[in-house]
Order: sequence, then C-alpha cells, then structure tokens
Amino acid sequence: MDVNAAVAAAAAIAGVLTGVIAMLAFRWSEREQKRPTRTSLHTDPVLPPGVDTVLSVLRSSAVVLDEADAVVKASSAAYALGLVRGGKLAVEPMLQMARDTRRDGEIRQVELDLPRRGTGRGGDALAVSARVAPLGSRLVLLLVEDLTEARRIEAVRRDFVANVSHELKTPVGALSLLSEAVMDASEDPEAVERFAGRMQIEATRLTSLVQELIDLSRVQNDDPLEDAEPVRVDELVAEAIDRCRHQAGTKQITMASNMRAPEDLEQGGGRRAGGTAALSIWGNRGQLAAALGNLVENAVNYSPARTRVGIAARRVTAPGGDLIEIAVTDQGIGISDKDKERIFERFYRVDPARSRATGGTGLGLAIVKHVAASHGGEVTVWSSEGQGSTFTLRLPEAGAARDRATDQKPGQTPGLDEDDEAGQTDGTTTVSSPYEPFSAPEVLP
Repeated sequence: MDVNAAVAAAAAIAGVLTGVIAMLAFRWSEREQKRPTRTSLHTDPVLPPGVDTVLSVLRSSAVVLDEADAVVKASSAAYALGLVRGGKLAVEPMLQMARDTRRDGEIRQVELDLPRRGTGRGGDALAVSARVAPLGSRLVLLLVEDLTEARRIEAVRRDFVANVSHELKTPVGALSLLSEAVMDASEDPEAVERFAGRMQIEATRLTSLVQELIDLSRVQNDDPLEDAEPVRVDELVAEAIDRCRHQAGTKQITMASNMRAPEDLEQGGGRRAGGTAALSIWGNRGQLAAALGNLVENAVNYSPARTRVGIAARRVTAPGGDLIEIAVTDQGIGISDKDKERIFERFYRVDPARSRATGGTGLGLAIVKHVAASHGGEVTVWSSEGQGSTFTLRLPEAGAARDRATDQKPGQTPGLDEDDEAGQTDGTTTVSSPYEPFSAPEVLP
C-alpha cells in the first residue's frame, strides 16, 4: 500500500511539472511572437500622418521611396508618366538623386528630358522638373512636374515675338529708305511721286499688320459669348463679298454664293425658315465677320485672274446639336500636304513672295482658327495643288434658328432655297453644292 501511494504521488508531481512547463512554453511563445524581428523593422513603412492626403491633392506626380528604394506610395500621374514600373522608380537620375538625399538629407532639384512612355524617340521627349526631399528619418519624397506644355508655349511665344519683330522691321525699314530717297530726289517730281506711292504701300502694309495683331490679341483674350447674339449667315456672306468686291473686280474673279442678299430677301417678302436665309449662328458678329472675310479674301488673293470663288452654307445634323457649315472654295494654287499642317500657325505663309505681293501678313488663318475655337467650332481645309482649296467653318447654330427650321419641303436640298435650286439668284452665280469643288483652275471667257 505504501508503494501504491508513492507511485500516485510521483505521478501527480510529474503532471504538475508538465503543466507548468507547458504554460511557460506557451507564454514564451506568445512573447516571441509579439517581439519585433529584424526583418519586420524594414517592411511596411508607415507614412507620417496626413502625408497620404496631401499627396492625393497635389498636381505634381508624387513618389515615396523607402530606404531600400522600394516604392511605398505613388500617384496615378507617376504611373502615367512612366516613372514607376514594377514597384521601382524607373528613372535612374531620379533614383540616384533620392539616394543622395537619403544620405545627406539635402533637398535636390533637377530638370530632365525623358522619352515618352512607349517611344524612344527624342522628338517625343517629356520635359520634367524633379524635386527630392527627405520625409521623416527613413523615407524620401519625389515630386515631378511636367513642363512639356509650358516649354511649348514659351517656344511659341518666342517665335511670335521674333516674327512680329521681323514683320514690323520690314515695312519700317522700307519707309525709312523711301523717305531718304524722297529727300534726295526733291527736285525730280516724277521720282518723288514714285517713291511716295511706294511709301503709301508700305504704310498700308504696316497698318494692316498692326490691325491684325490687335484682332488676334482680341480673339485670344476676349470671351465672344459675352456679347453673343444670333448672327444671320446671309449677312456675314454679303459682308465678306462686299469686303473683297474691289479686289475680285480687279482680277475679274466671279464671286459665287448660294445665299441671297438680305435686302433682296426683304424685298421679296421675307425669309423662308427652311432655306439658307434662315441659317444663323450664335456668337460675336464682329469676330465671325472677320473670320469669314479673311477666308474669302485669301481665296481671292490666291486665285488666278478670271476664275471663280464660291461661298456656300448649309445646316448639318450633329449629336450635340445642329451645326452651320460655311465653305469657301477657290481655284487657286492649292496647298501641299506638308503645308496643310502649318497654315493655321501665326505668320506662316505657303508662298511668302505671293503673300508680300498681295499684302498678306500671315495672321489671317490664325485669326480664323481662334474665332472658330472660341465659338465652339472648328475650321478645316481640303486642298489639292493646282486644283484649288476649300476652307470650311463649322459653327453651332443659334437655337432660335433651329426652332424655326420646320417647313423645309420634302426633296429640297438642305441649305438651299427653292429659288436657289432653280438657279435664280439675284446677281450671283449659284453653287449647286456647298462641298462640290470647282473644276481645275480655268480661265473664264
């Protein structure tokens, strides 16, 4: 019996020891799990409070790097620019700059030209400004600003100033030389008269240049819709034709239109709502008249003698509302494909010699482009060398005009009155279709 009691006591003691050892092992395991390891000290770094919110509202592309150069946080713009790829900063100069800043804590800034994402061509480079600063003790913040558009605008501004200086210098220099010639030929009336005529031409050219610079500045800076009103297309066409009537008559160029003169419509009993006389545009009358006048004037200037220039208008249906298209067609020298891409640039001329002869400044089409854009429209060009050109203004129609366009007859050509379709125009030649170009430059009998 003493033996059994001793065995039971030993078993109890062994059980108690096993339980104590198990409890101690469990506590030790929990303590080890809570203790930070060397690896955990270098993973999942936490951004300082508020930094994430600030980065989300910045316009600049933002990237936060840890001490292992891994990307902790990057904005969507940084991915769009191709700065971050595969969780790493992909631009080596920026990465090196971040390492240097992490080492000495100094803020650094540099401007770089980077290839656009998906291309390796230098002509498609992105101009960026990168700024690196320490963010706490372990992180580095990289802010990248895209300067591409700013540099493009600055280049355009420099070119514009250079072109203006050149264009102003030419007539001013000519006036200076001619005035000296007049003084030297004071005793020769014929020479004085000849030089005075040249001075008048140069003065007119200078006046035109200054006026077009003023017009261009106005259409770029003013909001045309502040003084907007419904503008009748027939009045715009009539004004453009009147503006160029003398030049066209000198070259025996026929001005053709599918629009009837406003005074003829009034004498004939009013306007038909479904025809071209009902077309109107919502915008600034002065700017619209200047734009269409420039197109017609160019057509006359670049057309051979005894040819035709046509102006036609029509209404077209578009998803955002009806549009008015005004097409100006000539039988001139045409425009090459390489020149088509640049003809709307300021001071660009397809034929500089002809432009000087006609008094052109190279600003007319730039004004047209800005007027069209500011009115919510566009201007396009079709041209073939030796065949002529068609410039088309496409502008939103005035709402009142759309409401009145309800009684167009079935089978009637859109944009043409009944009299227009019958070929009855009061003093102008009918153009059967707004987009039907004239035949190759012909000399009218």
